[in-house]
Amino acid sequence: MTQPHAVIAEDPRKEARTANWVAFIICTALLFDGYDLVIYGTVLPGLLADPGQIGSFDPATAGLLGSWALIGVLVGSLICGAIGDFFGRRRLMLLGIAWFSLGMFVTALTTSVPAFGAMRFVTGLGLGVVIATAGATMAEFAPAGKRQFYNAIVYSGVPAGGVLASVMGILLHDSIGWRGLFIIGSLPLVILLPIAWFKLPESPRWLLARGREQDALAASQRTGVPLLEERVILEVGAAPQKSGFAAVFSRQFAAASILLGLMSFSGLLLTYGLNTWLPKIMEGYGYGRTYALFFPLALNLGAVMGGLLASRLADKGHPQRIIAATFGLATISLALMTFNFPLPMLFAFIAIAGVGTLGTQVLIYGFQSNYFTTNARAAGVAWCASVGRLGGVLGPIIGGWLVAAGIGGSTAFYIYGLVALVGAVVTVLVPHQRRLEEAEHKVEEIAGGRRKSSLASNPPK
Repeated sequence: MTQPHAVIAEDPRKEARTANWVAFIICTALLFDGYDLVIYGTVLPGLLADPGQIGSFDPATAGLLGSWALIGVLVGSLICGAIGDFFGRRRLMLLGIAWFSLGMFVTALTTSVPAFGAMRFVTGLGLGVVIATAGATMAEFAPAGKRQFYNAIVYSGVPAGGVLASVMGILLHDSIGWRGLFIIGSLPLVILLPIAWFKLPESPRWLLARGREQDALAASQRTGVPLLEERVILEVGAAPQKSGFAAVFSRQFAAASILLGLMSFSGLLLTYGLNTWLPKIMEGYGYGRTYALFFPLALNLGAVMGGLLASRLADKGHPQRIIAATFGLATISLALMTFNFPLPMLFAFIAIAGVGTLGTQVLIYGFQSNYFTTNARAAGVAWCASVGRLGGVLGPIIGGWLVAAGIGGSTAFYIYGLVALVGAVVTVLVPHQRRLEEAEHKVEEIAGGRRKSSLASNPPK
């Protein structure tokens, strides 16, 4: 077997440059996932009011239409999980970007409710591949000590896409209509895909986990990504012998996988439920359509800024505590939305709720991506994303039921607040991975020894 030093390459500047390109590509791809999520809620009031667009449908059907994309994401994530740890990160990311871009474009051409729903599902398949691959890819390129932050950057693309969709809806809906807004969502096909083709490398850590040591060494030298940690994980037996879903449901990960999936279930039920129905709920409080569209904007802005701040705290240790705390913030702020506070305070509460819903989900993705070993990472992230998408499917449906039944916004906020509380409890219950922590300590010891040796042989002048 090749000795450890033969599969270790260290070039911090090259590693940082590679990580920045990977983060840019994945963040931009996920930005359009967030755009797709929110743009439907943005155009929904207009589609409900004008049967001449795709036909007549009621709020309950609207909830189901909102969920079709999420069902597609669920299926796409599961497929990606089944093959991602065998086929690599790069190919699946390129496929996902191309697929969802074409799906968004064709959706803009639909003229009936069934066709619209079908294309929402097809688009979701591609988004599912991107989402399931994104966390695994970024976790394998992010520098040690900054992994939560890098994951927060890339997954902040989702709420940032929500901000983009809200702004585009406010500025362009009257001039280009809902079809033009969906065509904007297809732009990655001609803008992002060519960049990703040339700048997104295959993961050296994945290559090593697959036993391709020479390819891994060459990729490590090109990208500057060190392989010391991956080698130590293999040596101490911190990774299960199986790969893919078999590893996810091995004795090492099975219980944690269930709890991690429930974390995503809670986070995505909140994310999709609020983004789909928040404008309609606030219209029920007496705010006009223009004002109501500003609430998802506040929700997503709060998520972007709060998620990045919380990720820096998570990188300093105890990410579970940070995630549980942000879930708690969502519970409190959603409950406060039911009181008759002045409009500026309501915007502040919904921004804080953004930290505790979309911002929390950003942290969850980062936590999950780094919880699994490389041979289980794509399947583990895909599993968690898929269970999460069940919550994402349920979120818009619950909102649709409440609107169709004429139930007030207070009930909706209390239901979503209770879901956030459940998410906090589940987060606390996730067990620690002792063998992985042991491997991390060993890596720190080796790295520390190398730094001392380097200083001894090259003392500062």
